[in-house]
Amino acid sequence: MATPAQALRLVMFDLDGTLIDTAPEIADAVNDTLAQCGLPLVSQQQVRDWIGHGTRTLLIAALASTQGRTVQEMGADPDLPRIAGIFDGHYQQRCGSSSQPYPHVVEVLDSLRAHGVHLAVVTNKEGRYTDTVLRAHQFDQRFDLVISGDTLASKKPDPAGIAHCLAHCAVTAAQALFVGDSSIDAATARNAGVPVWLLPYGYNMGQAIEACGPDRVIPDMRALLALL
Repeated sequence: MATPAQALRLVMFDLDGTLIDTAPEIADAVNDTLAQCGLPLVSQQQVRDWIGHGTRTLLIAALASTQGRTVQEMGADPDLPRIAGIFDGHYQQRCGSSSQPYPHVVEVLDSLRAHGVHLAVVTNKEGRYTDTVLRAHQFDQRFDLVISGDTLASKKPDPAGIAHCLAHCAVTAAQALFVGDSSIDAATARNAGVPVWLLPYGYNMGQAIEACGPDRVIPDMRALLALL
């Protein structure tokens, strides 16, 4: 973590499960898609456990689960692009409909900005969905930079997104912090040489957050205010 001589200048956040609880509307869009395809529905908990690698991977997991197939088989299915198009329509309609920012997120973001700290989002969610969700909750003007799953050639846990944020804001790794909710976020930060704090209330594929080995597990966003 930044020392007094290297004051905190950049905080990067994961989106789903960290800033905003998006699982309800993602689950709705998945089930809208499954119903249209004549397939069984899935639970919101299943969807929570599938979140993290982007919506295409999540959709493949849902389709595989409902048909008793492997994700490898489903990923190679020639009908997948058609089903993905159906999902795209449903999720675009659902974005922002039942998601909610987690407690204290807005006040902490505004406090960090007021203290001159750069803010960025680094998510594996595709850009068209990221933009819609951020706008729906008036978050789109709160960040200096948004890196989505399709912004660069690679996505988390590849450190390219974090490296891009550091370069864009002219900040060193020692002056930055990554805040997330999963082993993917922990691995991304470690790969970039940036400290990582994780929240226990998000989506970590059903695993205990402490097992990810973050620098800290924090109960909620207010822990960040101690760094100001």
